[in-house]
Amino acid sequence: MRLRNLSTFIKVARLGSFHAAAQQLHTSQPAISARIAALEAELGVALLLRDKSGTQLTARGTQLLPYAEKLIAISQEMKAQISQEIPEKGSLRIGISDTLAHLWLTKLLKHWQTKHPLISFELTSDMTPILIRQLQNHQIDFALMVADQSTPADISVGQLSSYPQCWVCSPNLHHHSTPLSVADLATFPIISFPRDTRPWHYLHQLFNTLDEPPPIHTCSSVANMLKLIQQGVGIALLPIPLLEQPLSEGSLIKMETEQTPAELTFCYAWRQDDDRILPQQLAESSLAIMQIP
Repeated sequence: MRLRNLSTFIKVARLGSFHAAAQQLHTSQPAISARIAALEAELGVALLLRDKSGTQLTARGTQLLPYAEKLIAISQEMKAQISQEIPEKGSLRIGISDTLAHLWLTKLLKHWQTKHPLISFELTSDMTPILIRQLQNHQIDFALMVADQSTPADISVGQLSSYPQCWVCSPNLHHHSTPLSVADLATFPIISFPRDTRPWHYLHQLFNTLDEPPPIHTCSSVANMLKLIQQGVGIALLPIPLLEQPLSEGSLIKMETEQTPAELTFCYAWRQDDDRILPQQLAESSLAIMQIP
């Protein structure tokens, strides 16, 4: 019997609402329904009834509730005792977007090494769609990536930070101070993150308003993308924190535009069936570190 399903049952029973439980557990209502259905199927009884007046416990549900609460309390006490006395050992596989790796990986890994000295961290960098698939396929355990609205219901997700973006280019490629329109931007070679990423979709929609959208050249490496732009190969829309050094050095210049580009939002994620406390601890530390200006 999965403790997650029991915990979800307790939450629905106490709140009297599948919707309210989904909000508090930061997941979707269908995911809540699936957990309750799995628990009912395992026990062979109906636990909850839903009608226009709300959600009510059945007689069997009322009978189960105190036992479920005792089991969850024992589980939490056990985890607390173990985490206090015995440091976690083993390994954790982490996937991270190249942008976040470029900005934060050194600080994150130093912090994790200090807090979890017996854990081996296995790091890989990739695009959000691939990281989501790797999470679902148990190829990685934790991800730091660009937020994606299509994240599956079996993945726990939380927002990390949002960064403003701006268009940049080599000083040799552009000299005008007049704000540029979308059509003006389309006269330059465009360099972006790979196809099917959120930045690529944003540019695809932006330029689709034109009769002749420009070709968008893609690159998966932030370091290589910056080098291409600095060498005048094209222009790019990038998060401003990535650009602080090249802008201050003058190897890149900011292009003023008529439209303010959308911010790029990042998130953390792990599988909901992972009962370890470590992914949540890494999420909390990542959130704290990435809020530092």
